Amino acid sequence: MKLMSFRDRSGRAGWGAVEGGTVADLTATAPSLRAALTAGRAITVPAAAPRLDLANLTWLPPIPDPDKIICVGLNYLSHILEGGREPPKMPTIFTRWANTQVGHLQPIIRPRVSPTLDYEGELAFVVGRRCRHVTEAEAMSVVAGYACYNDGSVREWQRHSTQFTPGKNFPATGGFGPWLVTPDEAGDIARASLVTRLNGEEVQRATIDDLVFDVARLVAYCSTFTVLEPGDVVITGTTGGVGAYRKPPLWMKPGDTVEVEITGIGTLRNPIEDEA
Repeated sequence: MKLMSFRDRSGRAGWGAVEGGTVADLTATAPSLRAALTAGRAITVPAAAPRLDLANLTWLPPIPDPDKIICVGLNYLSHILEGGREPPKMPTIFTRWANTQVGHLQPIIRPRVSPTLDYEGELAFVVGRRCRHVTEAEAMSVVAGYACYNDGSVREWQRHSTQFTPGKNFPATGGFGPWLVTPDEAGDIARASLVTRLNGEEVQRATIDDLVFDVARLVAYCSTFTVLEPGDVVITGTTGGVGAYRKPPLWMKPGDTVEVEITGIGTLRNPIEDEA
């Protein structure tokens, strides 16, 4: 099942299941996808659910209002090596805020204070139930689904200190979507390929099994230091090929289009615009 969040032409926010070029509107069953996950019931599509034309909807991040967005840095060996670092012994964790996210086809905004806006194609997963101290053996049972993510990074601000947070939290820099794909439809996520394209040119490629800390390890680790809530988003890290380490650096600029594609999930596409 592919689950998306949207805003219709009247301004109403909702969510539903994507069925080809339409969406089965499930807003009557729960006010949001996060609320549906919190309720703990299986998500089903009633035959009477209204069908909406995708062309008439604005894509929102699949979870527009997560309690937490947990980001993992330095989690592909190729990215670690291109930065001249040693592989970490434990996951490198930082955070992103919900109001920095944009949905599929919505513009990622280059801030006025710096041109160093970089792409980071990533796999994100969403937590399906409240949990703590989850073992790796049971970790996959708490994953509600997967999505593509572009962890847009303002490198100049990221490097102000050893803490990544400023460079990762400029408004409208985190592309998230296009939808949440449930694990039964996504299949074996470790075998999936991740590709990032800038203006149609491939700039990143990896398979998910190249993660230093895989999904199960991240669930176990994160659920040890915090309580994971339904709808929490975990962004698992990017692979080599980021713009910062190219010669010359390759920054995203207004007029560009960036895509993150993961097999079994789909393609997240965002144009780049300048801050007004």
